[in-house]
Amino acid sequence: MAFANMLNAQSNALGCLHASPATALQPRSATHCHRRPTKSLRVQAVAETEIRAPATSNGSTPKNGVPAGTPVVETLDLPSRPRRNRRSPTVRQAFSETHLSPSNLILPVFVHDGEKNSPIASMPGVDRLGWRHGLIDAVQQARSHGVNQVVIFPKTPEHLKTETAEESFNPDGLAQRSIKLLKDKFPDIEVYTDVALDPYSSDGHDGIVSDAGVIMNDETVEFLCRQAVSQARAGADVVSPSDMMDGRVGAIRKALDREGFAHVSIMAYTAKYASAFYGPFREALASAPKPGQEGRIIPPNKKTYQQDPANYREALREARLDEAEGADIMMVKPGMPYLDIIRLLRDNTTLPVAAYHVSGEYAMLKAAALNGWLNEEDAVLEALLGMRRAGAELILSYYATDAAKWMNK
Repeated sequence: MAFANMLNAQSNALGCLHASPATALQPRSATHCHRRPTKSLRVQAVAETEIRAPATSNGSTPKNGVPAGTPVVETLDLPSRPRRNRRSPTVRQAFSETHLSPSNLILPVFVHDGEKNSPIASMPGVDRLGWRHGLIDAVQQARSHGVNQVVIFPKTPEHLKTETAEESFNPDGLAQRSIKLLKDKFPDIEVYTDVALDPYSSDGHDGIVSDAGVIMNDETVEFLCRQAVSQARAGADVVSPSDMMDGRVGAIRKALDREGFAHVSIMAYTAKYASAFYGPFREALASAPKPGQEGRIIPPNKKTYQQDPANYREALREARLDEAEGADIMMVKPGMPYLDIIRLLRDNTTLPVAAYHVSGEYAMLKAAALNGWLNEEDAVLEALLGMRRAGAELILSYYATDAAKWMNK
């Protein structure tokens, strides 16, 4: 019965609403038309609302200053909005977690015995520097932008290369002369060296090669020790064994200490991978493995001593050995393809970690920039920042001088 009364009341109200004007003026009983004034007010309010703002599917009001067709939505009920911490340059700089500066950079330099600089075709913008003048000019420019660390790579004349690479520890060799010159000219510069036999080897390997094609580990380590001592005697601040022979860090540490060079540091190439990104470097120094000869096998690659690119845990094994043997700095090479290895070392050692932004990485960025495919400055700084973020305190990069200049703008 109550439900029937309710239906009647609604019917009466609708009748009042839909009556013609003439009929609406006719007197009606209170029972028949008692809701008319209230309903009229409600309809009038709804009509006014529809005039003020267009109806939307969810009842929200459109925003001003947005493109036509932008959907009108309700504000999301979010407990956190990370974009609030990115809203302005000031806020972004305040919350920046990783900082890159010229002091993080080491400039690799190629030197040769000539007087004039010689361009490297696969590395546009990079030259083999004449050791007397070009080297000094390049280092002076780097220092003017805040880069005060260099690593020397000599291009040994072919007639001085031998199967056992004795030129590597010649006290008057190209590397040793370059070290002395830099320390005389810039006493406060930090000079790093490369300890390996490949720039001096007629076979193009980091170690001595037997006739059977085996890279001889312990015999090579003996010559690496002599090389490191000769570099320290020339004035090197940091010797950097890049050869990947077993036990070389500990042997070099003992040799340096025995010869009175306890103050000279060791930057170990801890995780140096058998990478495809070294091609331009080997062109610069003519240090690629040579073809074998009759009765003598020369391995075509360096995979028996450099790490497999597929391996992750192996780097941790190498890191533990290098730290135990006395390394002062650990390096990962290459850089960008091995950010996970940089982070692995950073999380498992208290030693500083370096990354080598190698020649192939440089060549790719430079080629893309020269073709207009990338903004060179932005891409280079992002690449270097990525290695810093992964955990590298030091970055060896052929872009060091340009990057420092861009940072200082």
